[in-house]
Amino acid sequence: MTLRWLSTQLWRHRVMGLLLTLAVTVVLMLLATQSLQNTRGHNVRPSGERKQQKGHDHKYPPAGPGSAPRHMVSSTEGVKKRLLPTAEPVNHAIKRRRNPPPVAFLKTHKTGSSTVQNLLFRLGEREKATFAFPYYTYQFSYPERFRAEFVDKLPEGSSQFDLLCSHMRLDLSQLRQVMPPNVVLVTILREPLRTFESVFSYYTSSVPAFSRAKQAATRPGNKDRTALSVFLEDPESFWDPKEPRDGLAKNPMSFDMGLNNEEWNASWPEDLSHLEEAFNLVMIAEHFDESLVLLGALLGLEPQDLAYVRMNARHSSDMTMLDDDARAKLRSWNALDSLLYDFFLQEFWAKAEHFGLDRLKTRVAELRASTEKIRSKCVSRAAVHPSELEDLVRPWQTDTATVLGYEVKRNLSLEDQGFCVRLVLPELQYHSHLYFQQYGRDMRAMPADLHSA
Repeated sequence: MTLRWLSTQLWRHRVMGLLLTLAVTVVLMLLATQSLQNTRGHNVRPSGERKQQKGHDHKYPPAGPGSAPRHMVSSTEGVKKRLLPTAEPVNHAIKRRRNPPPVAFLKTHKTGSSTVQNLLFRLGEREKATFAFPYYTYQFSYPERFRAEFVDKLPEGSSQFDLLCSHMRLDLSQLRQVMPPNVVLVTILREPLRTFESVFSYYTSSVPAFSRAKQAATRPGNKDRTALSVFLEDPESFWDPKEPRDGLAKNPMSFDMGLNNEEWNASWPEDLSHLEEAFNLVMIAEHFDESLVLLGALLGLEPQDLAYVRMNARHSSDMTMLDDDARAKLRSWNALDSLLYDFFLQEFWAKAEHFGLDRLKTRVAELRASTEKIRSKCVSRAAVHPSELEDLVRPWQTDTATVLGYEVKRNLSLEDQGFCVRLVLPELQYHSHLYFQQYGRDMRAMPADLHSA
């Protein structure tokens, strides 16, 4: 009897000890998980990477237009393998789903398109959209014309692609093979002279025609002349129409839109007519807020959904002031872009009048007030030199332009931090994050043979 009682007591104590050990283990696991989440939420640097020394130039080898250098595919490893904090709007009253229609955004070069892309990335992530991503890296085999085969496979459980907004050269028939019939097609254009100046500055070392002009500018006879002025003196001598990488060297917006960018021909009026019929909205960079209001009306969005910061802004020292002579030469060299821009500027104001100009003015004021409130909540510093930025929010730099970024405020809640980081997140980092989130793996680097083709 005594032995049986003693055995029972020992068994009870043993069970209680095991339960106590299990409970302590669970508590420690929960504490460790919470600690890890806090670390991920407040330290925005990808693991294994350090903030660059202040004053470093952060210049990288040149890469093709619309693409990133090969080393950038791996440099965002931390972004892809560590999901960002959960994104919630700063105004928690707008958590409801919008269920917008599918969207294809033609991301034109140096027109403000990265700002629109960031907005669409945030919208798509919030709405759990299925993104049509490039099969390789960040763009659809640019400067080749878009083909359906350039798109990565549809993820399991998805019935259609909802959002496409990576760089491509447009081919409407191929695009329609990828996106649903009810897709909303959008792009953005910018005043052609400023567009070309920006394209030249950003891609001086990667567009062959620009590189040749840069080299020519170093010759003794061109002392104190900019590479752009040397190029404009005789652009035909630098530009090779048979070189695909020179597509941005003449009428770059026409090139991105899939048009003949070399010279006017008989098909241009018909091609413009087809584009007018295909695009639901062609935004205008010089009327950006008005454009966003019209975009919001198409997609059923509120002013808070359209809040933005200007992405990929260059340092003022990298901008070339255009005198009358340079402007005249630029206008002559980019005559087709001027025609394209003027045509769609008229179309834009026709849509604005249909929307109602007074109504548009009111909505723009609401958008600006909402955007300013969110910027004030999220951004501690704007126009920050890349040497002062954390790895996660540092824009990709070229060797000819310093691209500025934003510093996010500290001491935000985890939810607000997730929203605010996304608001300022550069294109390559956000692309990497969304791709990993959708496919559970890293993006594919461009094979060496295709990269050099």
